[in-house]
Amino acid sequence: MRFTDNKNDRETNQGDRPSRKKPMYPVNDQLRQYLKQRGREVKLPVTYKNLLNFTWSTPIKDKHGNDTLWEKTSYDSRDWDFIRDGLVKIYAILRTEGDFSFISHLDVARVDYCSFGNSNPFRIRIVNKYNDNYDHYYIKIADASRIYGLELEHILSPNRITFYTDRETLVEEHIPGIPGDVFIEQMLQSPETDKIRLAKEFVKFNERCFVRLLGDMRSYNFVVSITPDIEGYQYRIRCIDFDQQSYEGRKNLYLPQFFKENYPFVQLCLSHLNKESIEQYQAEERTMITFRLASSRYRIKDLLDIMTTDKISSPEKVAQLKKELNEYLQSDSYDKCNSMGQIVKTHLKETLRKNLLLIQKNLGKSKR
Repeated sequence: MRFTDNKNDRETNQGDRPSRKKPMYPVNDQLRQYLKQRGREVKLPVTYKNLLNFTWSTPIKDKHGNDTLWEKTSYDSRDWDFIRDGLVKIYAILRTEGDFSFISHLDVARVDYCSFGNSNPFRIRIVNKYNDNYDHYYIKIADASRIYGLELEHILSPNRITFYTDRETLVEEHIPGIPGDVFIEQMLQSPETDKIRLAKEFVKFNERCFVRLLGDMRSYNFVVSITPDIEGYQYRIRCIDFDQQSYEGRKNLYLPQFFKENYPFVQLCLSHLNKESIEQYQAEERTMITFRLASSRYRIKDLLDIMTTDKISSPEKVAQLKKELNEYLQSDSYDKCNSMGQIVKTHLKETLRKNLLLIQKNLGKSKR
């Protein structure tokens, strides 16, 4: 894959941007059964609809007085005891597999609501009453495309994801890190930032998104996690928004390098990495994805078999994407794809073909 700074490829007009209001796709019976088999479908004490019954809300400002797009909600006292108790128990389900023996010292500090975007999430802040330490998690509408995105992230990325569903409700853990747009503004040019390691990670992140067709990874839809190392720091870029899993028709919307919001990261890569290094890091990431795919082949097969028959995009977008991928990869492999799930399945084979052959060859040698 070419890693370039081509201004003609960057989004320049409304038609180049991701769909602002993606429709929510229901969870079908086959996907529901998969979630049950994988321990993702559980009975939750509070649902998304319960949280919609707040009586009023007040805007939340950041430390500079700017609107955060989040609102602090307030509930009627008759509903609050039920909601608070249920939210604490959900946190225990997320963190201790439903062991409620520790919840007596936990409380709900705040319930925030965001009306911006597709999923209209609630953000729950849980606080430890003994030491004021707090944690967050999110409750959203269970959207099928988002669930496919979360599962593909869990299986194919270096990150594990904890989430649960209960009919129309989706609960997700908080993914810690510095939002990409904040990192660009406050830390990218810091002398302490290891720019070569960060550039390497952005190349790998770009590759991960494209291989599994996760779209709309603009800087505010991912976070940068920093880990101190023996010398300097290591970086991991993690997706935090999975609404655009294989939904859009334009190929470039699955490549974070082409979003103007990510241009500072692209500049960083082109300034500190040569062509050979970029190709090396892309090959490394494809190899790691292939190993994860091989080790979870039955799980990924079950998921993709369901995804191929599910409707998570429009016929027009499916037709556009398979045409653009055929042109980009100089292939006709996508011609028979009639759904986004079929495109994802074919795309994994096309982008990882060389790596899969090497693994099969090495396995064959080991059995002799």
